[in-house]
Amino acid sequence: MKKKYLALLLAASMIVGTLAGCGSSTTTTESSAPAETTVEESAAAEETAAESTEASTEAATEEAAASGEHGPSSEAAPAWEDYDARIDQIRVETDLAAREALMHEAEDELMSTWAIMPLYYYNDVYMQSEDIGNIYCNLFGYKYFGFATAPGNTLSLQIASEPDRLDPALNSTVDGACLAILAFAGLYTYDENGQLVPDLAESVEESEDGMTYTFTMKDGLMWSDGTPLTAADVEYSWQRLADPNTGADYAYLADVIAKNDDGTLQVEASEDGKTFTVTLNAPCAYFLDLCAFPAFYPVPQASVEGAEGAADNPGAWCTEAGFVSSGPMVCTGWTHNESMTYEKNPNYYDADKVTLEKIDFMLSDDDTAVWNAFMDGSLQFIDTIGTDNMATAKEMPEYHNVPTLGTYYAGFNVNSPIFEGKTVQQAADMRKAMNLLVDRQYIVDTIAQADQEIANTFIPTGMGDGQGGEFRANDDAYTYPNEEAVGYFDPSPEAYDANVEEAISLLEGAGYVFDENGMLSEETPINLTYLTNEGTGNVAIGEALQQDFAVIGINLTIETREWSVFLNERKDGQFDFAREGWLADYNDPINMLEMWTTDSGNNDMQFGR
Repeated sequence: MKKKYLALLLAASMIVGTLAGCGSSTTTTESSAPAETTVEESAAAEETAAESTEASTEAATEEAAASGEHGPSSEAAPAWEDYDARIDQIRVETDLAAREALMHEAEDELMSTWAIMPLYYYNDVYMQSEDIGNIYCNLFGYKYFGFATAPGNTLSLQIASEPDRLDPALNSTVDGACLAILAFAGLYTYDENGQLVPDLAESVEESEDGMTYTFTMKDGLMWSDGTPLTAADVEYSWQRLADPNTGADYAYLADVIAKNDDGTLQVEASEDGKTFTVTLNAPCAYFLDLCAFPAFYPVPQASVEGAEGAADNPGAWCTEAGFVSSGPMVCTGWTHNESMTYEKNPNYYDADKVTLEKIDFMLSDDDTAVWNAFMDGSLQFIDTIGTDNMATAKEMPEYHNVPTLGTYYAGFNVNSPIFEGKTVQQAADMRKAMNLLVDRQYIVDTIAQADQEIANTFIPTGMGDGQGGEFRANDDAYTYPNEEAVGYFDPSPEAYDANVEEAISLLEGAGYVFDENGMLSEETPINLTYLTNEGTGNVAIGEALQQDFAVIGINLTIETREWSVFLNERKDGQFDFAREGWLADYNDPINMLEMWTTDSGNNDMQFGR
């Protein structure tokens, strides 16, 4: 195996001057969040899938190239109309076996573009002082602090740097979601056992056909300012989420709900505000999970619409401390880029269960500062563990490593100028070549260090298939292109040399020339940038990719950004290649597939644009 250290000096020189400033800002969490691809015609894809579940994505990209299909913005970008249509079909498919088959087709199509570079499947690691109790997590990376116990009823912690947005409808990161579930409440939530339980809802009735849900609200619900919280607030908030003028990244999640002729959702609050009724397009097994997802949490209409600048910034109402909310705690202090303070909400419906009087948040992604603050007792919980501290952390009783459903990956902007002049096939081959060059075992063992599983699919190990089984598996209905590796390629160290050889062959087919030493010639260089946030683990992964690419002469320049700037540049497609991560919002593959539709606010790879 070629060692990345062969390129170490070159890589180090390229880093100088590039380090500046997703989900989460750490290497181990994102959302949500924060989150992908095709180069083939749908008909060709479906025919290939029908003929053989063992057909490779390579064949799919060849068919697409032959067809001449490409995206609207670039001759090298894949066409995306068929992918969009397939996702729409999945949303209304009631036959579970057929639905699973369609989801495999969608992932095949996504991966056939090679715009997605899966690196590893997430674990969630954090440090928690032994005298702190009842902080719990779920499979989606959410951390629930509202019912924690702590000496003196005060908790000091860190989960990320300055939050990008606190409006539940506009947030798209895991750290933002953790703050949302502290300050707001939804119809449903997850308990300490990871089970869905009613929150603002007292009960729910589901129609026999699974198409209608009627929620009965708890009595006496109030906003933090003491005004009534009713089903009318839920109706307003769900309509706001789906309204294009809101600009919510997660608006597409509401597509499972039936729509009126004017495009509004078929949701309705009773006149007395006691019940809330939702009509779906088709039975949806994960609908109650959506009710526990922060984007669907109710927000106070008067505050939202009365805020200064609301016309241009729908989230302007909660950019400073003191905003009206509904959860266990309220934000009472906010020194931007430094700290936040939350205090117990006396108007919360379950306030008796809240023992904490105050939570102080350190806003930082400086791994060293965060670690030192935990070690000296200034912080009792930290969600960031730097690479240099991981070995020490794992030996401490305060260390926690919990399973999650998500994938840490890197992604290519399919409309990047680096693909200019290439066909759909050649661009896909370029991206596949770079996928094959990556030593994922090195990243997991040396940088992430949390016993992650290296990844060769976008949908992670452990995600259900909707039929009681696991999606990432070879079975009678579906076999992955690389059957033995159960994925789209073999990422093992044993396959590294063969992968490098294939990468060179793919690039030669795309018009690149190599010298006798297997290095790109000066006549056909590949120069691209890698966009990431400033967390040391994320930068280190960028450096590892840089070194891997340099093995055959690809020049990767790392550009770092402060957290919120990074998120916005990535969303706007201002990158060639970027750090990505996606923790599922609920346990169904559609959540990791529908984010790549053309109109999705989470479609960072710019498919169909």
